[in-house]
Amino acid sequence: MSGDLPIDSMTTSEKLAAMEALWASLCKKPSEVDSPGWHATVLAERKRRLESGDAALSDWDAAKKRLREAGQ
Repeated sequence: MSGDLPIDSMTTSEKLAAMEALWASLCKKPSEVDSPGWHATVLAERKRRLESGDAALSDWDAAKKRLREAGQ
Protein backbone atom coordinates (compact mmCIF):
# COMPACT_ATOMS: atom_id res chain seq x y z
CA MET A 1 0.00 0.00 0.00
CA SER A 2 1.42 3.35 -0.90
CA GLY A 3 1.28 6.15 1.65
CA ASP A 4 1.34 3.94 4.73
CA LEU A 5 0.18 5.89 7.77
CA PRO A 6 1.98 5.75 11.12
CA ILE A 7 -1.28 4.77 12.83
CA ASP A 8 0.30 3.72 16.11
CA SER A 9 1.92 7.13 16.57
CA MET A 10 -1.07 9.21 15.41
CA THR A 11 -3.27 11.09 17.86
CA THR A 12 -6.96 10.32 18.01
CA SER A 13 -7.65 13.61 16.27
CA GLU A 14 -5.26 12.71 13.45
CA LYS A 15 -6.82 9.25 13.09
CA LEU A 16 -10.30 10.76 12.86
CA ALA A 17 -9.11 13.25 10.24
CA ALA A 18 -7.60 10.38 8.22
CA MET A 19 -10.86 8.41 8.46
CA GLU A 20 -12.84 11.44 7.29
CA ALA A 21 -10.48 11.88 4.34
CA LEU A 22 -10.84 8.20 3.42
CA TRP A 23 -14.62 8.37 3.69
CA ALA A 24 -14.78 11.50 1.52
CA SER A 25 -12.63 9.77 -1.09
CA LEU A 26 -14.79 6.62 -1.06
CA CYS A 27 -17.97 8.70 -1.40
CA LYS A 28 -16.75 10.16 -4.69
CA LYS A 29 -17.36 6.81 -6.44
CA PRO A 30 -20.07 4.98 -4.46
CA SER A 31 -20.63 2.50 -7.31
CA GLU A 32 -17.15 1.08 -6.57
CA VAL A 33 -18.06 0.28 -2.95
CA ASP A 34 -20.14 -2.87 -2.54
CA SER A 35 -22.29 -3.26 0.54
CA PRO A 36 -21.87 -6.57 2.35
CA GLY A 37 -24.67 -9.07 1.76
CA TRP A 38 -25.83 -8.87 5.36
CA HIS A 39 -26.85 -5.22 4.82
CA ALA A 40 -29.72 -6.32 2.57
CA THR A 41 -30.84 -8.84 5.19
CA VAL A 42 -30.84 -6.23 7.96
CA LEU A 43 -32.69 -3.68 5.82
CA ALA A 44 -35.33 -6.23 4.79
CA GLU A 45 -35.91 -7.17 8.44
CA ARG A 46 -36.21 -3.53 9.47
CA LYS A 47 -38.67 -2.86 6.66
CA ARG A 48 -40.72 -5.91 7.69
CA ARG A 49 -40.81 -4.70 11.31
CA LEU A 50 -41.93 -1.21 10.25
CA GLU A 51 -44.65 -2.57 7.97
CA SER A 52 -45.94 -4.97 10.64
CA GLY A 53 -46.01 -2.23 13.29
CA ASP A 54 -43.36 -3.97 15.44
CA ALA A 55 -41.07 -0.95 15.05
CA ALA A 56 -41.52 2.78 14.65
CA LEU A 57 -39.40 5.59 13.26
CA SER A 58 -38.02 8.39 15.41
CA ASP A 59 -36.97 11.80 14.24
CA TRP A 60 -33.28 12.54 14.75
CA ASP A 61 -33.74 15.00 17.64
CA ALA A 62 -35.88 12.52 19.59
CA ALA A 63 -33.39 9.71 18.91
CA LYS A 64 -30.43 11.81 20.11
CA LYS A 65 -32.32 12.74 23.29
CA ARG A 66 -33.18 9.10 23.98
CA LEU A 67 -29.55 8.03 23.45
CA ARG A 68 -28.22 10.77 25.71
CA GLU A 69 -30.67 9.84 28.47
CA ALA A 70 -29.76 6.15 28.15
CA GLY A 71 -26.08 6.99 28.57
CA GLN A 72 -26.57 8.75 31.88
